[in-house]
Amino acid sequence: MTETDYRDTVFLPATAFPMRGDLPKREPALLARWEAMGLDDRLREAEEGRRRFTLHDGPPYANGHLHIGHALNKILKDVINRAHRMAGYAVRYVPGWDCHGLPIEWRIEEQYRKAGRDKDQVPVLQFRAECRAYAQHWLDIQAQEFRRLGVQGDWAHRYATMDFASEAIIAGEIGKFLLNGSLYRGLRPVMWSPVEKTALAEAEIEYHDHTSTTIWVAFPVVHDTTPGHLLAEARAVIWTTTPWTMPGNRAIAYGPDIAYAVIEVREGGEACLVGPGNRLLVAADLAAVFASTVGIASYDVLHTLPGTDLAGVLCAHPLRGRGYEHEVPMLAGDFVTTDQGTGLVHMAPAHGEEDFAITTAHGIAVPETVLDDGRYAEHVPMFAGVHVFKASDPVAEALTAAGGLVHRGTLVHSYPHSWRSRAPVIYRATPQWFIRMDGETDIRGRALAALETVDFVPAQARNRLTSMVAGRPDWCISRQRAWGVPIAVFVERATGEVLRDPEVMQRVVEAFRSEGADAWYASPPQRFLGNDRDPADYEQVFDIVDVWFESGSTHNFVLGSDDLPFPADLYLEGSDQHRGWFQSSLLEAVGARGAAPYRALVTNGFVLDEQGRKMSKSLGNVTAPQDVNDTLGADILRLWVMNSDTNEDLRIGKEILKQQGELYRRLRNTLRWLLGALDGFHDGERVEFAELPELERWVLHRLAECGSQVARAVQTHDWVGVYPALHGFCASDLSAFYFDIRKDALYCDAPASVRRRAARTVLDHLHRCLTSWLAPVLVFTAEEAWIARFGEGSSVHLQDFPEIPAHWHDAELADRWASLRAVRRLVTTEIETARRNGSIGSSLQAAIELPFSEREAATFAGIDWEELAIVSKAGIEVQPDAASIYLDPQPGEGAPTHRAPKVTLAPGSKCARCWKVLEEVGSHEAHPALCLRCVAVVEGMAA
Repeated sequence: MTETDYRDTVFLPATAFPMRGDLPKREPALLARWEAMGLDDRLREAEEGRRRFTLHDGPPYANGHLHIGHALNKILKDVINRAHRMAGYAVRYVPGWDCHGLPIEWRIEEQYRKAGRDKDQVPVLQFRAECRAYAQHWLDIQAQEFRRLGVQGDWAHRYATMDFASEAIIAGEIGKFLLNGSLYRGLRPVMWSPVEKTALAEAEIEYHDHTSTTIWVAFPVVHDTTPGHLLAEARAVIWTTTPWTMPGNRAIAYGPDIAYAVIEVREGGEACLVGPGNRLLVAADLAAVFASTVGIASYDVLHTLPGTDLAGVLCAHPLRGRGYEHEVPMLAGDFVTTDQGTGLVHMAPAHGEEDFAITTAHGIAVPETVLDDGRYAEHVPMFAGVHVFKASDPVAEALTAAGGLVHRGTLVHSYPHSWRSRAPVIYRATPQWFIRMDGETDIRGRALAALETVDFVPAQARNRLTSMVAGRPDWCISRQRAWGVPIAVFVERATGEVLRDPEVMQRVVEAFRSEGADAWYASPPQRFLGNDRDPADYEQVFDIVDVWFESGSTHNFVLGSDDLPFPADLYLEGSDQHRGWFQSSLLEAVGARGAAPYRALVTNGFVLDEQGRKMSKSLGNVTAPQDVNDTLGADILRLWVMNSDTNEDLRIGKEILKQQGELYRRLRNTLRWLLGALDGFHDGERVEFAELPELERWVLHRLAECGSQVARAVQTHDWVGVYPALHGFCASDLSAFYFDIRKDALYCDAPASVRRRAARTVLDHLHRCLTSWLAPVLVFTAEEAWIARFGEGSSVHLQDFPEIPAHWHDAELADRWASLRAVRRLVTTEIETARRNGSIGSSLQAAIELPFSEREAATFAGIDWEELAIVSKAGIEVQPDAASIYLDPQPGEGAPTHRAPKVTLAPGSKCARCWKVLEEVGSHEAHPALCLRCVAVVEGMAA
């Protein structure tokens, strides 16, 4: 028999599982397979009677293709859901969509503008129908894109905020706040978009650098109440970055703990607007900086006085005599500092929260000077019809003419913009609908108490949400738009009181349930008010509710049944949702149901490009999930998510995805080698645990450690580091160590040998465990690897995670093998050195001699070093008087002295079948090219 003939006697791996993933082609085929086999229905059947786990889906917005942030969030949710299902839970995941609100309305208006149509001329029901069709179009597209990512869910029963049933529930939730007294209409300053003509929530705001005109303005003191009348002929100077708010000024705030100075200008600079003799009031600590900034060359400090002396002082508006005849009182404000400006703050109650609070507390009326489109109202003297964003010049010119402008400059600073239009926003006081945070219902206090029972991942997120809830103002829930659920209430014209009638609300809810919220626009008011009231006596409110209230109500769409109990076990969204959905859901649920809607909150970071920049089309650094699916496959994207620290911001790009591709190939090759080495494996081969060699028991210990890590992640919802650890186990412990060592036994031992059977027993455990643990992430690849072994009728997604026997954990064995591997690394280093210098060709040509101390020889007794080092011959040289050579020294011993193992050529000839170099090769007459082990196997096969 020739050497070539012996190749047929080697048990080489055999599997149909291909080396190349070819995921863009295979993944759609697997999706079709799952559809054909009714996998979702089979999952539901298999979960009967199990304890339930519910992750309530935060609704993405239905207005475009999915971006990479969507993919990150949905994949993370899917991994958690799948892992819980495989850990023994019943999981029904209901995906949802946010379909109302400004972004969709804005898109329809854009279409109108391009077509030259006037939105205000379009009937509201027609406009709403176009918004609904647009949202439905993108909802359908996004659903398919999510499914292409491998996300499993009850897609047939998804929820959407624009469903009739949802709109009815939202109206009913508004009604609960109406009836318990929490809902009220009030005039307060809110973030307002002049471009979109609506109030905005904080979560709809983003901050960009903006160049603002700054002005220093002098207010003449007309009523001096200071001891000694120190402010005679003085003017109080304010500094502001919003000149357009000057027509709305109604007060000046001072700091009661700040010292102030009256300075008299001795000499003005060339560009100074205040001449000698002018007396100005500013904070004493800021006097020098102020003088330098506004161009005052020299001045005298006439008086200093404490802030408390300014109580009762009245000023005139700098435009008095030009339509601004009201007095401007000086009011104490704890928020006033000397960080910048003059230490005196201009108060325009319609255009700032602190301004509003301090002036209304003193009974000062709030003027409405700015219209919804950003123009001054017709009754505003001097500036009627001017847009506030173009008001800096006319305001400054008017102040100059009146002698009130002290200085003008510019400032680049972070300024709020609408996230949709990208246009700057303003604070504007308008009548809005609010939910009261404090008072009798004490939503704030109950929400903070509820948060104490919620688990947070990461833990530090708790502080962020609790501080936001503790410090937030009343919740403004009204928007002045058309596409959404109306705040379906009536206000009595005679009294201004909102109608709080349960029967009216019930009629509204019933109408919405059958016809949708369009019923509010299509029906006469009498339908809702009933026959006992005259519609002429009531104002019908057409403001729509904030989309954050809608999405915060979604737990009412989904949760509350035996199948999906309230509260949810988990909410999972991006870290920005502490000010968005996490908060609105909490406040809505606490206010309406008295409890938080979630037991745990998990947040993920944002996705940046490889340089850490925000993605934008203009930079050309956008990574679209659809492109990754088409070029690399969804499993690569899913692996990227789970190999990242999702608690922090993540990065993605071509190079990072290329790295993920390499990690994927290692995992795939691990599965492929397992499948090949398990070819033909059957239960009759199994070896009981007690009979397993030490190496196999060590592998099972490592498997148990990985299993514990997976189980801990299931319970804590914290998956950071789990899959990198699994990859490390596959690459380091298996491919580079265990598989390498056991190839000889698997390929060359007789099928009946205990060593080969033991290895195949462990490989069976490895395949089942790894394929199951990888299934939540590599949903397509794990299915492929399962089918390759168990056939087309099976699915890994119908499996539970394997039960890990407690006796697999063996810490003492792990410590022993940590030492063994440390010695082995020294051996393989010497073998590699011998290969590089030409002393040997491969490790099987080597013979090694290991110098051991007596303690090491005893510790490593029973180890087959030929097998462990993958050499043909190994010997131990015991040095009786030596301290530890490899192990840490015992107390009293000296430091270990690492003596290198000796590597030489092994004596004998190379076996044509196993390639070991042994002196026994040639001793068998019938098979002179084989070692005796291989002779026995070959003859056994022949027999």
